[in-house]
Amino acid sequence: MVNGRAWRASDPGIPGALRQELVNELMAARRAVKGAQPDARARVNDAKVALGERGRAWWEPREPEHLRLRARSAMLALLRSRDGATIS
Repeated sequence: MVNGRAWRASDPGIPGALRQELVNELMAARRAVKGAQPDARARVNDAKVALGERGRAWWEPREPEHLRLRARSAMLALLRSRDGATIS
């Protein structure tokens, strides 16, 4: 709890390098929100979903639809952070 609001931590199961790349994209997207860039809020949402901070809680049983949503969000966040380069 922070100032009466519940905050969810990132999924600890995400490998370190991938987690850092997603966090970097999240921070860049937050800066873009301040700069009033048109797609900034979608970028923040994708990064937070990919990190497990939004959507179904990462500690709850996983369902295929939830995993697909997180994978999609992770791919979009990584493609943005890599400026269109491959994500493999």
